[in-house]
Amino acid sequence: MAGETPTAEFPFRKKRYDEAAMTALAAALAGVIEVPLVIYLHGDLGAGKTTLTRALIQALGHAGRVKSPTYGLLEHYDIPGISVLHLDLYRIGDPGELEFLGIEDLIDRNTLLLVEWPERGGDQLPAADLTIHFEHAGEARDLTWRPHTPPGESTCQALVDLMQ
Repeated sequence: MAGETPTAEFPFRKKRYDEAAMTALAAALAGVIEVPLVIYLHGDLGAGKTTLTRALIQALGHAGRVKSPTYGLLEHYDIPGISVLHLDLYRIGDPGELEFLGIEDLIDRNTLLLVEWPERGGDQLPAADLTIHFEHAGEARDLTWRPHTPPGESTCQALVDLMQ
């Protein structure tokens, strides 16, 4: 229809994010997130998953330290209007290890679930609304966003709109 804003085609790939650009992306993402939302973060060690997650949690309003949950698996941040769960599955050997966390019981309509290394969680994780793939590109990173649900697509579209 005339006058409509064209929608982006997904997956959407953005190249060359350095740390400052990753922080700016996190701030933009914080402004468009509507919960509940599940985001899977894929990428090699040092690809920027935790960098983006820390910046996002801070941009959402958490004033304290944002630590990596690599050893404890899960960090929980209560921010006014949103409950952020940050899950890092790098160190688990079997998806069954997640059963004791009771992730499904922690998620409600105000939850943002961010999962690093989701491929290690198997069927113990809720389905992703959005996946972000991180790739090394020298000192920078290339990111590819792929929505899987209408909330994931609206999040991606809102980000693309902000970047134009």
